[in-house]
Amino acid sequence: GVMPGETAKGDLAAGLAASAVVVDEEYTTPEEHHSMMEPHAATALWDGGRLEVVDSNQGTTWIQSELAQMFSLDASAVRVRSEHIGGGFGSKGLRAHQVAAVMAATELQRPVRVVMTRRQMFSLAGYRSPTLQHVRLGADADGRLRALEHRSLNQTSTVYEFVEPSAGVARVMYDAEAHHTANEVVPLDVPSPTFMRAPGEAPGSFAVESALDELAERCGIDPVELRLRNEPEVGPVSGLPFSSRNLDVCFREGARRFGWAERDPRPGRRREGRWLLGTGTAAASFHAGAGPSTAVVTAQADGGFTVRIAAADIGTGARTALTLVAADALEVAPDRVLVRIGDSDFGPAMIAGGSMGTRSWAWAIREAARELRERLALGTPIPPEGITVRSDTTEALGALAQKERHSFGAQFAEVAVDPATGEVRVRRMLGIFAAGRIVNPLTARNQLVGGMVWGISMALHEEAVRDRTSGALYAPDLAGYHVATNADVGDIQADWVDDPDPDDPVGIKGVGEIGVVGAAAAVANAVWHATGVRHRSLPIRPDRILSAGVPASEGGPHA
Repeated sequence: GVMPGETAKGDLAAGLAASAVVVDEEYTTPEEHHSMMEPHAATALWDGGRLEVVDSNQGTTWIQSELAQMFSLDASAVRVRSEHIGGGFGSKGLRAHQVAAVMAATELQRPVRVVMTRRQMFSLAGYRSPTLQHVRLGADADGRLRALEHRSLNQTSTVYEFVEPSAGVARVMYDAEAHHTANEVVPLDVPSPTFMRAPGEAPGSFAVESALDELAERCGIDPVELRLRNEPEVGPVSGLPFSSRNLDVCFREGARRFGWAERDPRPGRRREGRWLLGTGTAAASFHAGAGPSTAVVTAQADGGFTVRIAAADIGTGARTALTLVAADALEVAPDRVLVRIGDSDFGPAMIAGGSMGTRSWAWAIREAARELRERLALGTPIPPEGITVRSDTTEALGALAQKERHSFGAQFAEVAVDPATGEVRVRRMLGIFAAGRIVNPLTARNQLVGGMVWGISMALHEEAVRDRTSGALYAPDLAGYHVATNADVGDIQADWVDDPDPDDPVGIKGVGEIGVVGAAAAVANAVWHATGVRHRSLPIRPDRILSAGVPASEGGPHA
């Protein structure tokens, strides 16, 4: 994996024993599926001894490399194109449909197209593993952490080990003298899980941020203030400095806009007719990285510029963002720039994943554009074929100083709960993020709001259920697997604070996944504030609201 399975410092037992307040709870999240609108589909054909695959994937050079290795081909003998993708969320890597298409095209010597059905996607395209997470927090009476333990267990298949690194959240967010985390897996006879939007952080933040809310309740401290008191100066595990953090700025600005100061901390005190009202908050973080990438920029004789990079636009607006980055680097108007993406022939580039796409590609484009401008400044005439410059960011990324690099955010939610029917409605959400320089506010806000909607879905709806005997899913389709729709989404607002990464040439961090992190926890904490009942298992279905009941006074039951 990309992180250690376990981390430990300090004496956990002693830290918990010396704490004035202790939280010791388990939290669970269910199996979840990507459920993008566009199914997995690919066409394979042989052309002049070269394999061509027209696909919908998150990285053409990634799929090119995998297919070349699988079929014992030289990489130059494989071309993968994926110019348009109708959503991926981590699922659109190498899957059975591409392999089947190549095998059939090879055998039949004619083009073959393979498209997964929706039901096949539930079996063959990966999913987020369910998690069982144990969190123990020990704090002084003023809420400052003395001890923290976060252990997460997820399932994997018997043929492939995939770790859902939920315990990684605590390694970034909160420090304590005794600090222990562990990610563990158990192999079962089930399909292999895979990356799904904010892998690790999405389920991990539900557990940690719910536990922080419980600690705030038991200490009698405001949940925002508790988090501010436990802001670390350096990485809790790594000891490295943060490139920038600004989480405290996010919380203060979010609390001001949300009207947090008027909140009565006691649960179950606000009513509006049949509805109980509550508000909740949670913190968010997601790693801000970059992968080595190449880009080709050509100055044309007609005054235009063409950028070629094997990027993937999975609905994020990457084409638009990269056009703006290129225009800014070339110091020309955007309408003079044409960006071409999604072709492995353009050279190696980072995939659209891990919130690293835009940052990685923008870095490569900026480097190529800088060199091209220097050449054009010499007054060199542009020939009919143009002047072309290729960049490679491998060396630059390798020279980066070691730091903790993350996007951060503060999530706020208000819910209404009907105790008679168990219905939960999210009336409004606000997310304030510190996510680097925002290249395109329109597409960035779309990503952040989309992630927050995903958090509503995670909190209240999404749950794949397997038959415990056969391992098969019940109702593996969009009728049986519920996701949030327009009717489930109230007023959602996302904004950001000034937070450029000082070590990135454009200042980018990433916005693709941070919006979902902490969102489910904010909703769950709001449900507690509305009802006085703590729900530690997602989703918070109506039957769970009804079975838990609503206490007549504070400190009621937990579910």
